[in-house]
Amino acid sequence: MTTVRAATLELLRSRGVTTVFGNPGSTELPFLQDFPDDFRYVLGLQEAVVVGMADGYAQATGGTALVNLHTAPGVGNAMGAIITAAANHTPMVVTAGQQVRAMMTMEALLTNVDATVLPRPAVKWAYEPPRAQDVPAALARAFHLAETAPRGPVFLSLPMDDFDVELDEAEYAAATAAARRRVHDGTAAAAPAVEALARRLAEAANPVLVTGGAVDAEGAWEAAVALAEHRRLPVWASPIEGRVGFPEDHPLYQGVLPPALAPLAQTLAGHDLVLVVGAPVFRYYPYVPGPVLPDGAELVLLTSDPDEAARAPVGDALVAGLRPTLELLTEVLEKKGGADGPADAGATTASAVAQTAPAAEGAPAADAATEPMSAVDALAAVASAAPPETVWVNESPSNIQAFRDHVRIDRPGSFLMTTGGGLGFGLAAAVGARLGRPDRPVVALVGDGSAQYAITALWTAAAYRVPVTFVIPANREYAILKWFGRFENTPGVPGLDIPGIDLCALARGYGVPAHRATDAAHLAELVAAATTSPDGPVLIVAPITTVPPTL
Repeated sequence: MTTVRAATLELLRSRGVTTVFGNPGSTELPFLQDFPDDFRYVLGLQEAVVVGMADGYAQATGGTALVNLHTAPGVGNAMGAIITAAANHTPMVVTAGQQVRAMMTMEALLTNVDATVLPRPAVKWAYEPPRAQDVPAALARAFHLAETAPRGPVFLSLPMDDFDVELDEAEYAAATAAARRRVHDGTAAAAPAVEALARRLAEAANPVLVTGGAVDAEGAWEAAVALAEHRRLPVWASPIEGRVGFPEDHPLYQGVLPPALAPLAQTLAGHDLVLVVGAPVFRYYPYVPGPVLPDGAELVLLTSDPDEAARAPVGDALVAGLRPTLELLTEVLEKKGGADGPADAGATTASAVAQTAPAAEGAPAADAATEPMSAVDALAAVASAAPPETVWVNESPSNIQAFRDHVRIDRPGSFLMTTGGGLGFGLAAAVGARLGRPDRPVVALVGDGSAQYAITALWTAAAYRVPVTFVIPANREYAILKWFGRFENTPGVPGLDIPGIDLCALARGYGVPAHRATDAAHLAELVAAATTSPDGPVLIVAPITTVPPTL
């Protein structure tokens, strides 16, 4: 006889999922009982941090992360991070313990009432197996759904008395069959549709390519480069993307589109065909009224997410796997012969882009002997000192343009940022990313305000000796909100200053060595030392001035 617990562990092993991110409660203890030596349990001290670490891990590895939370309160604590994971299209199976079945009807303490309703609509699927014997099949289904487009988190509620239930021969055979099943998607768009798109690209006078984070997530980086180079397409990054879908040091790369209607359309003026790959059309904030596209422009969206295709306000859409479709599209264009494109493709640079978020241009340079330093100097120092193979995690909203001006992502899987608009991703995701990719240094740029949402991630980094370099550009305020206040003409808003936080003391309290940079040269020295040390995490505070906003 085999128990549900043993069958569940067999299923996880068959999928290579032997890392569990969690914060255990009493309803989770039966699942974790006699935890096997070939599994790794990564403890987070708060559930949002647990999900954030799993998010970074899944994105870094390209696999599906497994999360174990504590019934309803744990899911409630984690909801902000689950919403972020959904926005990031991160494949993740979130499980939560449930009260024993005999006491669920009477709603005994720790019963997760309406367990499948609680995480919606942030998850793709939420389920509680009707019988203990159905747990392995439900878990297999959860992995299939998390990994198929559009990828994202799913949820399972698992009653705590299910795991000791024994499976008979037929039930064990069914569990084994569920473990063996695999679901594959990501096929290319139909040939006629690709050929029609190829004709439109070939006939367009001045087409442009816009890439999103899904290009990176779906392994389509090289395919996007090949298409752009063949047709000599200028390439823009879609706004507010959590990953980079095209090498930012490539001569065809133009920069990041502004995340507002009028400025974005103005930026694309002169193009008659806009091909968007792996991004929504478009992710905007704030509201600046204007058209979606400039006059005379048409748009085609290639996405693996049918919802993105359905809600796009303009243009046609192909719903298909990005890499095979891009490869087929380039093949069709090559067969047509010739490769032309705008003569000035690549002439525009990222620094010339008008952004609707705070930008670093024009900020006064700080005296090297004093603090605080300017954001420009701080980001330049960090960029110069970090190794070329660095994985960057960014959650410093007011300094994102300074980051873009000094860091050029030149290889896949090298940049992570939340696309959901909330805070709490950066510290936790950086820990998960380094656990998933121990072969690459990870530098997390996290604002002093953002850091407080997931500060307990520092404990996990220290406890598991995860060598992440945390750099905190500290301006002692919610600078991005002050910028929005000026932009939206909403003066007198309280609660935008956060003085009095000793970040170095907080880090040391969690067991993380911490330093305060005195100037840009000192900051570069600290980053260089931290990113080459395998001994564990380091936190560096870089006091900076507020970045003057521009439009």
